Amino acid sequence: MTDQSTAQEVVPDDPTGTRPPRRRAPRGTTSHARSFSPGFIAKLILIGTVDALGVYGILSAWAVSQWGILAFLVLALVVANWAYFSRRMLPAKYLVPGLLFLVVYQLFAMGYTGYVAFTNYGDGHNSTKADAITQIAAQNERRVEGSPSLPLAVVQSGDELGFAVVTEDGDTQVGTAEQPFEDVDATVESGRITEVPGWEVLGFAQVAADQEAITSLRVPFSDDPSDGSVRTQDGSTGYVFRSALEYDAAADTFTDTDTGTVYTPGEGGNFVSPDGERLTPGWRVGVGFDNFTAMVTDSRMAGPFAQIFVWTFAFAFLSVITTFALGLFLAITFNDPRVRGRKVYRSLLILPYAFPGFLSALVWRGMLNERFGLINEVLLGGASIPWLSDPWLAKAAIIGVNLWLGFPYMFLICTGALQSIPHDMTEAARIDGAGRWRIFRSLTLPLLMVSVAPLLISSFAFNFNNFSLIYMLTGGGPNFVGTPYVVGHTDILISMVYSVAFESGTKQYGVASALSIVIFLIVGVISYLGFRRTRTLEEI
Repeated sequence: MTDQSTAQEVVPDDPTGTRPPRRRAPRGTTSHARSFSPGFIAKLILIGTVDALGVYGILSAWAVSQWGILAFLVLALVVANWAYFSRRMLPAKYLVPGLLFLVVYQLFAMGYTGYVAFTNYGDGHNSTKADAITQIAAQNERRVEGSPSLPLAVVQSGDELGFAVVTEDGDTQVGTAEQPFEDVDATVESGRITEVPGWEVLGFAQVAADQEAITSLRVPFSDDPSDGSVRTQDGSTGYVFRSALEYDAAADTFTDTDTGTVYTPGEGGNFVSPDGERLTPGWRVGVGFDNFTAMVTDSRMAGPFAQIFVWTFAFAFLSVITTFALGLFLAITFNDPRVRGRKVYRSLLILPYAFPGFLSALVWRGMLNERFGLINEVLLGGASIPWLSDPWLAKAAIIGVNLWLGFPYMFLICTGALQSIPHDMTEAARIDGAGRWRIFRSLTLPLLMVSVAPLLISSFAFNFNNFSLIYMLTGGGPNFVGTPYVVGHTDILISMVYSVAFESGTKQYGVASALSIVIFLIVGVISYLGFRRTRTLEEI
């Protein structure tokens, strides 16, 4: 009886019998050379690199107690290794990378934006309540009257700065901003610390080079803020500072030691006195739908926001209509076989599309300059037309520049769509007596819209969020007067989001996130309705 574990099957390679038979390897065995092929080694190196980066991220998340990120990284590593080392997961090898990037760069970003939209996250409210308590105590520190000056040395370990001091009792202590003072066996010469074990004592030149960081450094005596801390102005003498606001953890209040005013936690994420005075910084709290209504409830922003809202729709709609009309006209013109040199003309018309858009916007900004621009100085004979400083002219300039940038794209897609329409249909229409306008209106345009309509919808969505053109050409200006945010007549919603988040002095990430969600919903609804409409065109 043959042993199946060692038996080999004889496979005839040549029916004529001129060659010896070839033996097939038994089932369950694999080729050693095949297991360590170059592809397998490359995969092993790639997954090893991913695992190393993932483990580093896990350790970093563990160090800062970011349990959600830690759990995601662990799950992602398990899925990646399972997909790439399992013979049964061939489709997953192609899906896993895309899904991971989708989760990180799309779903997480959308979810976090939604979370921020319902909070007061921004300048003055960008951390937790515990951090706010620490910062309030630190920012309201004053030098303790009658406290002695302490001989001090600035020390460094790696990138971390600290202070080493000689106390009134003659003891030597060292500490950092994160680690309170602790006793250390330091070397003191002539009342000055010259050597600290495990630390480098900085000299005068090193202190002068990093003066800003040293003068802002504060080293506490203990974890209790009321014990005070040491600060220095010259890097050689330290002074005891204590906060003028004492925090009572049991009552969760701050008390001003000079006036006796008590500050209690408010709903807005700040400690507030009875007369409404707020301590800063605050902390993040949920604010419900306040960020969504902020633009219409604030009388200073209601009018400008309404104008920006209407202008955003007008800009997106006019951009699509003008670029499509010009692109279609040129496509029909150069699709006529009677036009000579069509290939050359088509190549030249694509040049504005090939040139980077943001550079084109900057070039046009220079050409439209009121005093030195080419258009006013050369084409208009030295006229002084405020193309970018008058609200209406600035809007017209934006539409014109976007027409220059956008018509080549429409020209390309319309050319392709026109060439896909069978000539037999147009010839049949001519035989039936239809004129050029009738053929275009009843035959060419409907067939064209079947393939072009989805692209027009995507073009509307793109122009609805065309931040780079607005930012590079006008910067949103001319600005509105008397608004709490730096916004202007040519701002669209997306550039307004940027201004609220970064350019208005006080950064308001919560309000900006709420506006981002509004933009997302508007574009989503319009795209949904538009794509439903395109289905009716397909019935043609």
